[in-house]
Amino acid sequence: MANTKSAIKNARKTRARTQRNRAINTRLKTLARSFATAAKSGDAAAAKSAAIAYVSALDKAVKSNVIHRNAASHHKSQVAKYVLAK
Repeated sequence: MANTKSAIKNARKTRARTQRNRAINTRLKTLARSFATAAKSGDAAAAKSAAIAYVSALDKAVKSNVIHRNAASHHKSQVAKYVLAK
């Protein structure tokens, strides 16, 4: 257990940040799955709209330092590769 006031506050901040980051990561995984299912179904319009939502969420996650910008860039390029091929 934390002994000082600053350590107690830092533990509290860590819990809040972890909860927020976990929610963002869960949303990213859900959007990635929805894009994958839309891509497998063959519906180009659905895949494109799912890709837009996923890329937007990736950019927001990078902005809040939840994921690394290079990781987001990798995912975005994979999505773009598929969307541009169709």
